[in-house]
Amino acid sequence: MRWTYAFVDRPAAGFERACAFWTAVTAAKLSEPRGERGEFVTLLPETGDACVKAQGVASGDGGAHLDFAAEDVPALVDRAVRLGAEVVTPNDGWAVLRSPAGHLFCVVPWHGESVRTPVVEGSRLDQVCLDVSPAEFDGEVAFWAALSGWDSRAGSLPEFHVLRPPTGLPIRILLQRLDTPRPASAHLDLACADIDATRTRHEHLGATFVAGHPHWTVMRDPAGGTYCLTGRDPETGGLPPRAE
Repeated sequence: MRWTYAFVDRPAAGFERACAFWTAVTAAKLSEPRGERGEFVTLLPETGDACVKAQGVASGDGGAHLDFAAEDVPALVDRAVRLGAEVVTPNDGWAVLRSPAGHLFCVVPWHGESVRTPVVEGSRLDQVCLDVSPAEFDGEVAFWAALSGWDSRAGSLPEFHVLRPPTGLPIRILLQRLDTPRPASAHLDLACADIDATRTRHEHLGATFVAGHPHWTVMRDPAGGTYCLTGRDPETGGLPPRAE
């Protein structure tokens, strides 16, 4: 894995609203649409290499997923399959796969991306959180740790497990063990120097508050997708010393 992308998946009906919001949050502009229905776009930052893309989905509520950019796409796909993933859609030069617990992800060609985008007004979109049913949690942690080869460690609470990428890669993976079984889902997390200040900015951009917790706040974007503002260092991605 030479680079990682966080994908913002939103229903087609609200896709334009989602793109307007997330480009404002990340200080980016949209690429030209691509795909059979123009359903894919890349969020192009002012400086650094893109690490966020968006997709308008034809059905369902959307969510988020990960793309892994590799020099050898077939080799990474084969590795994922050996570890328990299945290929959902093989494409010319890239593939959609499903993890053992049902999380979709893609393996795509690496095009030389190497420079992280800067922090934007005290926050950075830097993490995809995979929500996992209790019975599948340990197996899913083992799968993602083996596939990525990243630093793997318990999170600040028993229900969390963190996969930290090598220095320079832009997107972390957080696995969250749910209290009750439910289908696999994922959401985006932002690291915030000041959660309240970021919340205010996002509300001005059209987001709404959902729930508050001691170290994170759940929000809903204008297209209805939920995401979290977390009290982590936007530069390092780490929690304050008291918790991590």
